[in-house]
Amino acid sequence: MKKKSKKSIYKPIEIEEDNIEKVDKEDSPLLNDLSERFEDLLKMDGYDDCVAGVVIRYGQEPILYYSYDKVIGKLMKDGMTEEEAEEFFQYNQIGAWVGDRTPCSLIEK
Repeated sequence: MKKKSKKSIYKPIEIEEDNIEKVDKEDSPLLNDLSERFEDLLKMDGYDDCVAGVVIRYGQEPILYYSYDKVIGKLMKDGMTEEEAEEFFQYNQIGAWVGDRTPCSLIEK
């Protein structure tokens, strides 16, 4: 089982002209499009392929949302059981509050 980390896994997406290449356009066209349309989005490092969209909330800044199933699936592909993946997700990902722009996750069932 992967060790639980207290270090935040969220990183800001910088959309200045010089830094747009840091968002991999080939691996994550959705994330690239969203980073061009919305400023100062935070993302989970290493989970670009799990981004599902942006949540727009009244009176608050837009935030990225991730597919819960894709995140859990990715953790399981990395060698975790489903139970371990859910525990890791709860503690290290959803549990990593970094402010009002913290991404969220959507269970699509």
